[in-house]
Amino acid sequence: MAGEPQDDCLFCKIVAGDIPATIVRETETTVAFRDINPQAPTHILVIPKVHYRDVAALAAGAPEVAADVLRETKSVADEEKLESYRVVFNTGTGAGQTVWHAHGHVLGGRGLQWPPG
Repeated sequence: MAGEPQDDCLFCKIVAGDIPATIVRETETTVAFRDINPQAPTHILVIPKVHYRDVAALAAGAPEVAADVLRETKSVADEEKLESYRVVFNTGTGAGQTVWHAHGHVLGGRGLQWPPG
């Protein structure tokens, strides 16, 4: 069920503390941690503590939490002292989503070309 922790979800297990992660920020509704396969010098994932399959489902089901996730991407960038950065939400397999829990990637610390991959 949307919003409820999923037993087979990697990010739900990180939220629960069952899988270790390098957490850089945590709020009442979000967790931010370093990506284990960074694509830039700074690559931090910001996730909601509630489970939604992707950012579209999160925006529809819990828009206030979606706003919290966005707010946290800025806080992460500020703490990492990033003057420029990119926030990416992959939605669906064709866009590169591999973990089915809404999450934003904060990427920075190098030039990021456009269009991406």
